[in-house]
Amino acid sequence: MPSLKNTYAKWRRRSRTERILLLEAFVLLGAARLGVLILPFRWLAKSLGHHMKETAESIQPADLHIARMIGWAVRSGANYTPWESVCLPQAVAAKWMIKRRGISGTLYLGVMKDETKPDKLAAHAWVRCGQFILTGAKGHLQYTVVSTFS
Repeated sequence: MPSLKNTYAKWRRRSRTERILLLEAFVLLGAARLGVLILPFRWLAKSLGHHMKETAESIQPADLHIARMIGWAVRSGANYTPWESVCLPQAVAAKWMIKRRGISGTLYLGVMKDETKPDKLAAHAWVRCGQFILTGAKGHLQYTVVSTFS
């Protein structure tokens, strides 16, 4: 976890909009983590949008700008949570944040064979808005998409 002094210095350099997005992301990362842990996935899925549908790869430049800021806020906020904020809570939080602003995006769930344990599957979640991957971009092409929410 980053040092408190560096964290405070970074916080002070942020714009008001960035601070609001970071706070929202932090809260929603907690809500998403809690939801992943205690709710049946079908309940959580209802908040993510239409199952097995994808959004268009074109998006208004203003919406893309906001979506990219949301992706940054979620990825950055995940580094500061005292709980584990891996790909699924990040994707859920980002999807909630773009949905709240009326911006279209698709949450993907993918699987692949785990290289360290051949008898197991590795899972990953990411969010795409337009042609930009907001969260979970690293390695997402290696996964076979098994579910989408738009």
